[in-house]
Amino acid sequence: MNAIRSILLILLTIVLVAFIAINWTKVPVNFWPLDDGTYLHFEWPVGFIVLISFIAGVVPMWLLHKGARWQLNRRIANLENSVRAVSATAPVVAPAPAAAASPLDAAPAEPHTPAA
Repeated sequence: MNAIRSILLILLTIVLVAFIAINWTKVPVNFWPLDDGTYLHFEWPVGFIVLISFIAGVVPMWLLHKGARWQLNRRIANLENSVRAVSATAPVVAPAPAAAASPLDAAPAEPHTPAA
């Protein structure tokens, strides 16, 4: 599985580097409107803008994934610890010997005779 992930990351890196190399022309990027009606803008290469946009989209999802994974690992560890604690304190009890199957099977010691 790690090999497939590594291959996909290498292919993604190659495609991204090729895209950045092909589109290295500078374009104006407007950031914030100013009071006089113009915008605060910079001229950056298209590839750099794509790279920043890609990182801005991946990082929040990556952090969300790491947070959820951390929370689930903590929950699993807590459950495992509670199972260990319960199994360590509760000894195995041997089953009790079987009693008579039913009270009807047991015969009385003396038959009952009515008094006259």
